[in-house]
Amino acid sequence: MTHQLVLAYGLHKKMNVYEPHRASVNEMCTFHGEDYIKHLKRICPQVYSELAHENVEMLKQKRSFQVGDSDCPIFPGVFDLAQIACGGSIDAAVMLNHKMADVCVNWAGGLHHAKKQEASGFCYVNDIVVAILELLKYHNRVLYIDIDVHHGDGVEEAFYTTNRVMTVSFHRFGDNFFPGTGDLMDIGCGEGKYFSLNVPLKMFVNDDQFSDVFCNIMEKVREHYRPDAVVLQCGADSLAGDKLGTHNTTIKGHGACVQFIKSWGLPLLILGGGGYTVKNVARCWAYETGISVNYNHLDNNLPVNDYYEYYGPEYTLHFKPSEEASHNTKEYLDFVQTRCF
Repeated sequence: MTHQLVLAYGLHKKMNVYEPHRASVNEMCTFHGEDYIKHLKRICPQVYSELAHENVEMLKQKRSFQVGDSDCPIFPGVFDLAQIACGGSIDAAVMLNHKMADVCVNWAGGLHHAKKQEASGFCYVNDIVVAILELLKYHNRVLYIDIDVHHGDGVEEAFYTTNRVMTVSFHRFGDNFFPGTGDLMDIGCGEGKYFSLNVPLKMFVNDDQFSDVFCNIMEKVREHYRPDAVVLQCGADSLAGDKLGTHNTTIKGHGACVQFIKSWGLPLLILGGGGYTVKNVARCWAYETGISVNYNHLDNNLPVNDYYEYYGPEYTLHFKPSEEASHNTKEYLDFVQTRCF
């Protein structure tokens, strides 16, 4: 749906569009364990149903790898999807490394929950970590920023003990909200101490609050860390009205974060992530594609496209937030910012 909107707005004429290669097992294993990736490759619904009751090793792997759980179901083509999403992020990193582009976008990527040996939160292969490892071949310091409503736990965990990657996550925290990590006090350890930064937010944070906190904190991060390249995960479940999210931000507020980071002029990899009210995900990522190609004034009336009927009854690019009041007081946000600084 995002791709169709990008085409309908004519944004594809302002960029180069590439079909990614499929990431190999070896490429995925630059981060993930080989046994986990091989398990993911051979698994499919039919195999699972046939072997689950008679293969003890398969059952052990299911428990340890979390593949087949409610939030990481097995479905036909699961490994193909992982290969394509990961391959796109690797290709984007290679292009940035060789200065073939200033900004690269892979909306299929951004799967930030996957761990070294474990699937989590609809994420099977962590394309972000693999792409950052590629960027580190040419850049001394890489900054990872996450504006998904959920904490970017997989990426933070991967780089928790290094100062070559700084991770910053803006996310809903508290009340057992998934994944339950991302406390203000989680700041890294060893050589990575102070190179993990978490910005825990409460329910119904609005545009003004979100963009103010984001810009203030990220400007401080830029000044102190001085990154050579940036990876920005743009999960759209941080929009108002998302089926799983609890923020109250609009596409303009979400996009303002992308615009701010792009203004730094650093090599930038933009990735997708979560988003469960699909029509709003597509709207958001089309709008942010426009930002990435310096076209910030998309017509609010959606152009006709293959999925036009999904956007009814308003058929507009932008939508209004809910009337819910933010649970984030000025005092709370000031406290969070001060601790982050």
